[in-house]
Amino acid sequence: MVFLQYAQTMREVMHDETTAAVSDILLTTGEAARVLGVSRQHVVDLCDRGDLPYQTTGVHRRIRRADLEALRVQSGRLLREQRRTLWLGHAIAGKVVADPGHALDIAWTNLTTLRERHTRGQGRQWLDEWERLLDGPIEGVLRALTSTDPRSRELRANNPFAGLITAGERARVLEAFTGWVASR
Repeated sequence: MVFLQYAQTMREVMHDETTAAVSDILLTTGEAARVLGVSRQHVVDLCDRGDLPYQTTGVHRRIRRADLEALRVQSGRLLREQRRTLWLGHAIAGKVVADPGHALDIAWTNLTTLRERHTRGQGRQWLDEWERLLDGPIEGVLRALTSTDPRSRELRANNPFAGLITAGERARVLEAFTGWVASR
């Protein structure tokens, strides 16, 4: 029994030391993006908005692993911009459901144009992900447009459905979103 208590105490000490060491590690924005499963630009935007604390080394941002983990824990909370794109995602999903053939034609056309502009990097990876979604069951596309998980947030920020909802529809969705947020 004493040995089991000793072993448990040692595990706790090792865990605490490891956690302390990991929390002091500084990550680049690219490394932080890989940990969160988002684009590097999204991490930079989080830093610029004050949602993710950072230090500078020269001109480069460095993010403490502990701060990154804290953000990850609260990732269920959507930022205002993410909520806004979620509302737009629901509007787009409605159009996809109403006329899947037309919606997917627009998405494929836009995807082709975007792939010509973005030949490498994180943007290209999200376009590749959209290609896989567009090739699969329509439910995968709808999930990406309406889910609150981190992957869907990034996909919505890089979606190929531009032009599917009209400028007037987009304005009405954003007006409704603004009114809803203001009333809360």
